Amino acid sequence: MSESRESTHDDGEPRQPSKARRRRVPAIRIPDNPPPGPFRPEFWRSPLRGPWLTSVLGLVLLGGITVVAITGLLSYAAYNPWLPLNDLTPGKGLLGFYLFDWPTSPSWLYRLTQGTHVILGLTLLPVLLAKLWSVIPKLFTWPPARSLAHALERASLLLLVGGAIFEFVTGILNIQLFYVFPFSFYSAHLYGAWIFIAAFVVHAAIKLPRVVGTLRARGVRHDLGASLAETRPEPPDDTGLVSPDPATPTMSRRGLLAFVGGGSLALFGLSVGQSIDGPLRRTALLAPHGRIYGPGPNDFQVNKTAAAMGIAPAETGDGWRLEVQGPRPVRLSRAGLLAMPLHTYALPIACVEGWSTQQEWTGVRLTDLARLAGAAGAVEVVVRSLQKGGVFSRVSLSAQQVADPRSMLALRVNGADLSLDHGYPARIIVPNAPGVHCTKWVRRLEFLRESA
Repeated sequence: MSESRESTHDDGEPRQPSKARRRRVPAIRIPDNPPPGPFRPEFWRSPLRGPWLTSVLGLVLLGGITVVAITGLLSYAAYNPWLPLNDLTPGKGLLGFYLFDWPTSPSWLYRLTQGTHVILGLTLLPVLLAKLWSVIPKLFTWPPARSLAHALERASLLLLVGGAIFEFVTGILNIQLFYVFPFSFYSAHLYGAWIFIAAFVVHAAIKLPRVVGTLRARGVRHDLGASLAETRPEPPDDTGLVSPDPATPTMSRRGLLAFVGGGSLALFGLSVGQSIDGPLRRTALLAPHGRIYGPGPNDFQVNKTAAAMGIAPAETGDGWRLEVQGPRPVRLSRAGLLAMPLHTYALPIACVEGWSTQQEWTGVRLTDLARLAGAAGAVEVVVRSLQKGGVFSRVSLSAQQVADPRSMLALRVNGADLSLDHGYPARIIVPNAPGVHCTKWVRRLEFLRESA
């Protein structure tokens, strides 16, 4: 590197630069000597990268991730975490500011919110990966931090990218029933969601004006209509996305977007059937519990089998009794329950993994059981299962859920006795409740006065 020299007067005194020249010379020169590899701008040679492509992908994610975030937060509210036993994220504090009493009507609401959350999240995966690819040069900016403001911007970017990867990866693993987490999925997914949402909102607020300006200036039709032969690198600008040494394009931007869109449509087609009863179930190849099980009355999804939950057949035999706790405790055999007034309703079961199905259930209303135990009125119920362990071996149902006439202790499904894997001898069915709150193998119901 050559040294700079000061010009001087003839008498040897340093010449003072003019004001115009002084404005052009930076006060501080930051050394720019990036290590070889991805930290050098010329390493990234794709001619497709640039503000336009990043803006298009970002706009799709802005709408999609907003819906995924809202439906995810609504689905968490469906657990009624303010009830005893239901709070899977203790210490959430202000993060639960929006929680409300989850309704029982319409009965398909949780089916819709959780199905949308899971299926749209899967559908957006190719778009997210394409967006990360489009901005990857910025992740290797050198030097890593030029100033305090730049360091803060880089930290927010780390939270945004890291949060997105964490939420998508843990969500997909949970959908596929790969419970490999060394932590509670529910707590980590909620806390991670709020970190990601905060970074996402800040990032969107800062970048949205530029996205709009880029799309207005360059338009949309020009790049979507350009063939491979017509594809050119975007003009250089200060974003750091445009390659200073672009390679010859091998794909048009239109082709790239079609490839990403095709991947999203494929994921949609391979998962949407898990939330829709009918022929589309055969296409739900990415859903472990989404496909057709058979023509029998009990041939539909089973999340946890009796064997997996440690249920011994003897526990559900003739000696099984339901304990109903209240001012007048009672014990009922299955024959005693079948002798009570029975009611039949077509209600969905929807699980956190995104699958759902509607079946016809027959059983005894929870209000009738509460009245039998002398607990009529506004009462909540704690439901306890025969299953061994697990966070959902006991759950609480709200007074609103108990009072709904469709809430029942189901004994039959589609006209047949429940199978052991579907909860025989009795299970809970509540409209618009997460599937894990529709407890199987019920052994005790504890009716309690509604908590304040």
